[in-house]
Amino acid sequence: MNALTRWSPLNEVSEWNPFREMDELQNRLARFFGPASARRGDAREDITVAEWSPLVDITEDDKEYLIKAELPEVKKGEVKVRVEDGVLYISGSRNFVKEDKGKRYHRIERAYGSFTRSFSLPEDADAQQVHADFKDGVLSVHVAKDKNARPKSIEVNVN
Repeated sequence: MNALTRWSPLNEVSEWNPFREMDELQNRLARFFGPASARRGDAREDITVAEWSPLVDITEDDKEYLIKAELPEVKKGEVKVRVEDGVLYISGSRNFVKEDKGKRYHRIERAYGSFTRSFSLPEDADAQQVHADFKDGVLSVHVAKDKNARPKSIEVNVN
């Protein structure tokens, strides 16, 4: 039986993995067709600003779901959190302030502008009990679990 093999750039033989190939292709396409960037500034110095989306961590325990979003240099008043039809929305903006006091920008990699993230709430989430904290550039959104939807354990006697 013949197995497909692939030569790496270092002339090493490795097994062909179609899923890895698909992941690599998807990553290349995402970089190529990624979000369009907008240009701001005058003809002498254009600043490219990419669309951005804050990174999040989502965890859960017995009582709640916790969504933590990284929002460095975003003011508390610029962030909105709302729940609508079983979806949690986090939106806001981070604005670029260009200082012309003799500074020349050599590289701008951080993204600026408006953002929106949305998350479908699980069935056991209580959309009426949501609260958020904002500290040190991290937004923490707490979504309580519905007490009635929590699993109950029942002891079963075996004869």
